[in-house]
Amino acid sequence: MSTYLLPVFAIVIGVIIAFITKKQKSVGTKLLLAFSGAFLLALTLFDLLPEVYHHLDAKRTGFFIMCGILLQIILEFLSQGIEHGHEHKLKEDKKFPWVLFISLCIHSFLEGFPIHHHNDMVYGVFIHKIPIAALITTFLLQSNYSKMQIIGFLIVFTAMTPLGSFISNNMVLATEYVDYVNVIVIGVFLHIATTILFETGEGHTFNLSKLLVICFGVFIANLI
Repeated sequence: MSTYLLPVFAIVIGVIIAFITKKQKSVGTKLLLAFSGAFLLALTLFDLLPEVYHHLDAKRTGFFIMCGILLQIILEFLSQGIEHGHEHKLKEDKKFPWVLFISLCIHSFLEGFPIHHHNDMVYGVFIHKIPIAALITTFLLQSNYSKMQIIGFLIVFTAMTPLGSFISNNMVLATEYVDYVNVIVIGVFLHIATTILFETGEGHTFNLSKLLVICFGVFIANLI
C-alpha cells in the first residue's frame, strides 16, 4: 500500500511547504531539492541500475539509459526546468499550461514503474517529489490560473505516479517490458538528479550547505 500512498503524501507535503513559505522558493526548499537529488541518484545507482544490468545485456541497457536521458531533456525543454528549480516565466493570461502539464505528468507517470519491483525506490521517489511539488505549487499560486485549474493540475499530477506503479504491477504487456521502461527511467533519474547536483548555488555558504546535504543524502541512501 505504501507503494501507492507515499508518492501521494509527498505531493501533500510539498503543497503544505509551498503555503508555509508564502509562495516563495526558500533556501530550505533548495536544500531539500539538493538532498532529494543526491538521495534519488544514489538509490538509482545502488539499487535500480544493478538490477536492470542483471536482466538486460550491457549495450542494450546503455542504449535505453541514453534514451531516458534524451527523453528527460525533451521534457525539461517543454516544462522549462521547473521540476529542478528553474524559474518558470509567468504569463498574464489565464490559459492553462497544457505543455507544462503534460510534460510533468509524463515524468511523474514514468517514476511509478520501478517502484513495484524495487521497493527502496519508493523512498527515492517520495523524497524527490516533495520539493518538486513545492516548486510546482509555488508556480501555480503565483499564476493567474483559477483555483479549479490549480486543483485539477495537482490532482492529476498526484495520480500519475501511483498510476504508473499500478500499470507496471497489473498489466501483462507492461510487465513484459518493465525492465526496458525501468532502464529509461534510470536515464530520466540520472539526468534530473545530476542537473540538480551540478547547478551552482548563491554564494559559498549555500554551496557548503548544499554539499553537506548531498553527502547526507548519499549516506542515507546507502543505509537503506
